[in-house]
Amino acid sequence: MTELPSNAVPAPAVLDAFGVKGTPVPLVGGQGRSVLVGGFVFKPAEGAEDEAEWAATLFEALAQGSGFRVPLPLRAVGGRSVVDGWTASEFLTGESGPQEHWTGVLSAGRAFHAALRQVPRPDFLDRRTHPWAVADRVAWNERDIDVIQDLAAPFSALLESRRPVEQDAAQLIHGDLTGNVLFAADEAPAVIDFSPYWRPPVFAEAIVVVDGLLWFDLPSDLLTGGSDHPDWQQMLIRALIFRLVAHSESAAPLERARPGERERYARATDVVVRTLAALKE
Repeated sequence: MTELPSNAVPAPAVLDAFGVKGTPVPLVGGQGRSVLVGGFVFKPAEGAEDEAEWAATLFEALAQGSGFRVPLPLRAVGGRSVVDGWTASEFLTGESGPQEHWTGVLSAGRAFHAALRQVPRPDFLDRRTHPWAVADRVAWNERDIDVIQDLAAPFSALLESRRPVEQDAAQLIHGDLTGNVLFAADEAPAVIDFSPYWRPPVFAEAIVVVDGLLWFDLPSDLLTGGSDHPDWQQMLIRALIFRLVAHSESAAPLERARPGERERYARATDVVVRTLAALKE
């Protein structure tokens, strides 16, 4: 096994603080920054320690959720959930979606969001500046931005199709459910790698559908599956803007999209805009 760089694994002092022993093993998925040690998942807090502490307290309260599971955070000596920039939580087994589990991903998301309905809006959402936070604000017309040239044409088409919607139903949501729901026999789905945003829950479902258009073989009925919601088409538009801008922000230093991404976003934009037009007829 290839030895991991020292900055990619928790130091012995971190493991000692959490009371964990074992050899770090890299985990697939996410952004490739998580490791498994002694049956627990260790993940960098990425400088957002206030968010990590908040999420740990929230997941402890959600541990007995109905219709879903969440990984229980591991507390270190003194009750901390972050030690030298690392967090830890229990490792939940299961097969990740969304392929063969599209309905399950959406159902788990609905149960998860129902449990979050009364959770107050956390202040740290206003301080985030990472590409996905920027993309979320752009998608909801709270910020203007220029995207890289490779993605300018689909971005322009999406902005032309965007219309105002009501946000009365905004609440805490998971903005990256697609690959972060695990399925195991005789167990409720497990929701992991929480990415919090303050938007209507239907927006989270639209992100799953858009992800299916971009990177998976999305079942055709899911594209219009939320069409009974009055703003479904606009949620799809915003979800695709969200993913496109996040990709642009991540690619900005090179000023080029990754190979094949320009065509991928152009195709998805065409499908969403055509679907929007068809549903209006």
